[in-house]
Amino acid sequence: MNAIDATGSPLEGTLFVVAAPSGAGKSTLVNALLEREPAISLSVSHTTRPPRTGELYGRHYYFVERGEFEREVAEGIFLEHAEVHGNLYGTSRTSVRELLGQGRDVLLEIDWQGAEQIRRSKPDCVSVFILPPSRAELERRLRGRGSDSVEVIERRLRNSRGEIAHAHEFDYILVNDAFEDALADLQAIVRAVRLRSALQCQRHEALIAELLGAEV
Repeated sequence: MNAIDATGSPLEGTLFVVAAPSGAGKSTLVNALLEREPAISLSVSHTTRPPRTGELYGRHYYFVERGEFEREVAEGIFLEHAEVHGNLYGTSRTSVRELLGQGRDVLLEIDWQGAEQIRRSKPDCVSVFILPPSRAELERRLRGRGSDSVEVIERRLRNSRGEIAHAHEFDYILVNDAFEDALADLQAIVRAVRLRSALQCQRHEALIAELLGAEV
């Protein structure tokens, strides 16, 4: 159920930003979170990366050619965009604003560059960085996918150092070692954010007014 204020109008939703180096298990965690928290909408990104086995257009990504992506950048369609591992990724400005305006919480699954852009344009967003439990485990997960070439895997491993160097810029950091523990931590962040005093004061304005006016 979407939060509403004392007038019955929907409160703007919260924008969650989740980033991680490739292989940290970000997508698996995010998908599990969305199953547990149906009030969160995932913003589907545009990308020039070719789809992996099982990925569907419009559900996992909007797969587009580089020329079309660059045209959309020039038209100002994206709230954020970045080049990651040689591919372009971007988030639609309109779709995010519409969902937030409807009172929906929105989750962006992006990289640190996109997160940096989002924090500048929407400083009230909540950002989370996911770390792997070790470098050896990160490499094991990347090689275990079976969907990338050796060259792509090596590039992702090299780039991970630069990505992890930005972890301290995020509001929260969690380690994806035991999956259920990491998922519980991610869900705890979402629930804690929803209980922030500013939001609760808006949501329960009538209740607080009644309690303040009550005589004991």
